[in-house]
Amino acid sequence: MNTLVRGQKLPIFSGSGLPHAELAAQIARQSKVLGGGENFAVVFAAIGITYEEAEFFISDFKRTGAIDRTVLFTNLANDPAIERISTPRIALTAAEYLAFEKDMQVLVILTDITNYAEALREVSAARKEVPGRRGYPGYLYTDLATLYERAGRKKGHRGSITLIPILTMPEDDKTHPIPDLTGYITEGQIILSRDLHRKGIVPPVDVLPSLSRLKDKGIGKGKTREDHADTMNQLFAVYSRGKQAKELMAILGEAALTDVDKLYAKFADAFETQYVSQGYEANRTIEDTLDIGWKLLDMMPRGELKRVRDEYLDKYLPCVCEVNKKD
Repeated sequence: MNTLVRGQKLPIFSGSGLPHAELAAQIARQSKVLGGGENFAVVFAAIGITYEEAEFFISDFKRTGAIDRTVLFTNLANDPAIERISTPRIALTAAEYLAFEKDMQVLVILTDITNYAEALREVSAARKEVPGRRGYPGYLYTDLATLYERAGRKKGHRGSITLIPILTMPEDDKTHPIPDLTGYITEGQIILSRDLHRKGIVPPVDVLPSLSRLKDKGIGKGKTREDHADTMNQLFAVYSRGKQAKELMAILGEAALTDVDKLYAKFADAFETQYVSQGYEANRTIEDTLDIGWKLLDMMPRGELKRVRDEYLDKYLPCVCEVNKKD
């Protein structure tokens, strides 16, 4: 739905108590470059975390063998604030060395940027600087940009740095200075939902407000699969209408919905449990995910699938494929 492209910076907006640590570990464990044949490394910087979280990351990487290709920087919650400020910079310097000196494809994961910003506010207050919004220094935007903008590619070099910063939104507030400024600098965001977490959706990714502004650069024939863009747009459209139908059902009751609206509401539930929810151990390929998307779209009448070209409907829609096999 929101493809990550080489050189992109795509943050994950989480909330207190949501499983962003498990998601970060899964991304570090399962990430790879499409096509293979290129050197790949993960630079993982944990900022202001507890000893238990640090132990979780290290043991998980060792258990799965991901430690062999991972550079791990850890800053604990009881370490000095000034170390918290330097940790992501040290990690990004290591990433730049691997990417532009060793021509490797590097994925950098920074968790948690909120702890970094809190340390920045603490140091700024100690220096008696004039505070900005909510007590954060006025240069917070510029400071975050000096981290995020180190992602990308360089002319004349095969390597790249792709960045996934993870931050917890205080009080789940997207307008808080940290997620707000991060959204301005980066190319999209993946948002975790507390409601989906309560439903047991793992990982609880909220599809509708999530966005990857560079996804069109990394999908399609020769990159993922020819039907990727159409399938993604159609799934998004049907899920969006399904959520609206569920809201209407909660207000007016199921009897107020048409038969088609009931189908959309049923699709929304199936989409969350089968497409979004996959656990932390499942390792899906992009083809597996697209095939699941087609199976879900098969729930809808063909006349409702207006965002997919007929040639892809004929080729990939499960009911059509089964008829072709019988013929």
